[in-house]
Amino acid sequence: MRFKLTRNFLIAAFAVASAIANAAPTEPDHSHPAPEKLGTVHFGSSCAPAVQGQFDRAVALLHSFAYAPAAKAFTDIAAQDPACAMAHWGVAMSAFHQLWSPPGPAELQLGRDQLQEAHRIGARTARERELLDAAAVYFSDTDPTHHAKRALEYEHAMGSVARHFPQDDEVQIFYALALIATAPPVDRSHANQKRAAVILEPIYRREPDHPGLAHYLIHADDSEELAQQGLAAARAYAKIAPAAPHALHMPSHIFTRLGFWDDSIESNEAARRAAHEQGDVGEELHAMDYLTYAYLQLGRDADAFKIGDYLRGMGSLSAKDLKVAYAATVIPVRLALERGRWSDALAAEPLPDSGPQVAAIAHWAHALARAHSGHPDLAGADVAQIDACEAQTRARGDVMWADQTSVLSKEARAWIANATGHSDDAVALLRAAADAEDGVEKPTVTPGPVLPAREQLGQLLLELHRPKEALQELTQTLRNSPGRRGALEAGIRAAEAAGDTKAAATFRRQLAG
Repeated sequence: MRFKLTRNFLIAAFAVASAIANAAPTEPDHSHPAPEKLGTVHFGSSCAPAVQGQFDRAVALLHSFAYAPAAKAFTDIAAQDPACAMAHWGVAMSAFHQLWSPPGPAELQLGRDQLQEAHRIGARTARERELLDAAAVYFSDTDPTHHAKRALEYEHAMGSVARHFPQDDEVQIFYALALIATAPPVDRSHANQKRAAVILEPIYRREPDHPGLAHYLIHADDSEELAQQGLAAARAYAKIAPAAPHALHMPSHIFTRLGFWDDSIESNEAARRAAHEQGDVGEELHAMDYLTYAYLQLGRDADAFKIGDYLRGMGSLSAKDLKVAYAATVIPVRLALERGRWSDALAAEPLPDSGPQVAAIAHWAHALARAHSGHPDLAGADVAQIDACEAQTRARGDVMWADQTSVLSKEARAWIANATGHSDDAVALLRAAADAEDGVEKPTVTPGPVLPAREQLGQLLLELHRPKEALQELTQTLRNSPGRRGALEAGIRAAEAAGDTKAAATFRRQLAG
């Protein structure tokens, strides 16, 4: 579809997009430039027939998380049809990034204002009234620390809308997204994700060119338990929206879970090129992190280190976008720690003004480097910094990231304990870290931990000449994260030391690809 952009649209859309950008919290996520091909979406509305095609396009942008372009599109609709209350719903939903960082106070106020305007105009149908009311539940206050509570209330409200309109595909799709967004990270049964998939899969069979269906099925299946079920959607999404960097990248979530490194590399090389062409620095760096991870697992170290070189040449980067802050911090850490380059790990630093959960990664890298290079006495200050980051993150109500930071603290303390002759304490701390890490899902911004805690535990047990125990931990690591090169290499050594030639041969075959 082609859309004529009027001067009034550009003025109004720029104002709304600027408001969303300026209102962004410290970590806005996944706002992508408009892709040329969006897939096929039909979101029925009572707005003027002349704007229905534009409305469908705007909703398609939402489904590919192209938030700023979606806000522009909905603003154009409101300018052309002042009686279209749902255009203001769309602007509000463009400020609600459900799978990423919570919006800040200004974004929340923007959404609240838009929904008040929608209610002033008045919904024309019961469906539209319920959708407006459900969105208003989330934007009921402007305190970011209430995000989890409001998101759950929104999910419940959308559940009610879905029950009242069981044949409305778009209602069902937005409800499924709400289920995925509110899935507890500690629920290893993946109940919400499975409920969402039950909703999405039959619609996907009817609407195979719908971007949201493939996109959200990938997110629903982004776990070691469900990844195989998400492979078909992963293969499809990039074809549905091939010009969208996010659509090109998203399949690699499933490929990473399955250890399909060549597929992940192809996916993220394409995403990186598209993001660079569109000026989407956040998505470019996000793809670069996944690329670094995949290159390292294949032993393509030269390619991985080229990404680090390119990162250093990118100049000033803003930590306001979590994708930028996280990738810019973790890529050098991955390169250093996966290959035991301790001096490089000591040089790792987060971007200025990075969130505490990002800064903690650099402090963790410093602690591990000092513990492994004969200076554990200097690592205590790093652990104190990690703990301070955890406290800040927990105070913000971000439990998932706080728990992840707690794992880093345990790992750092473990290696310090080992370096100071307290190996039993080190094993206990790493085991606690591994159990905690296995008990929650990873954040969506990362392909996985830099060094899985259970892999570290296996390597420590191997150092302590306990190869049978090491083999058990490394085998479990590979169940959780197929194809991890560090676990395979350590697994070969552990299996040989334990006299398990069969396991050693299996690991060698997996390492050879």
